[in-house]
Amino acid sequence: MGGALKKNKKYTYGEFLKITNNMERAEFIDGEIILQATPTLLHQNIIGNLLFEFKKYFNNKTCKAFIAPFDIILQKDDEEIKRVQPDLFVLCGEIDVTKNEFTGIPSLVVEVVSPSNASDDYIKKLNLYMKFGVKEYWIVSPKNKNVHVFVFNEETEVYNEPIIYYKEDIVKSSLFEGLSMDIKSIFD
Repeated sequence: MGGALKKNKKYTYGEFLKITNNMERAEFIDGEIILQATPTLLHQNIIGNLLFEFKKYFNNKTCKAFIAPFDIILQKDDEEIKRVQPDLFVLCGEIDVTKNEFTGIPSLVVEVVSPSNASDDYIKKLNLYMKFGVKEYWIVSPKNKNVHVFVFNEETEVYNEPIIYYKEDIVKSSLFEGLSMDIKSIFD
């Protein structure tokens, strides 16, 4: 990348594309370029465990689970594009698996919290996913060994209070009946 990013500078989507050309792990939210660090082995293990459970559940169904790095393009009306790379996400319906990005709203998004960007997952991305109507958003905390599940309320257009799953709990999706897993299997 040619030079450091300027703090508190708002970039255009065109500038984002130019600056991050040939970079795999970069996101663009509200004019901010967010460079993603290489995930730790713990982070990768958690994503792998979740993907394993999701793949079993979605086998032979119309929805499919995918992992980062893969670009999700979000855009509303005349607003500038937002480009994110959720750790794990579920797409439903017709999916062109030959593309290197998806424009639209995933049904379910999972973010695994990294110490360097916890506020991104709990604040910035929570608000972004809520604004775009992602029906279910999971925040997985390796440090606290818990999972927050936020469910989008169609009437109020905000997330309900999260359901928080701990040590001995079974994490359950509100969106996909029968999608559940022992919390221990996520952090094993």
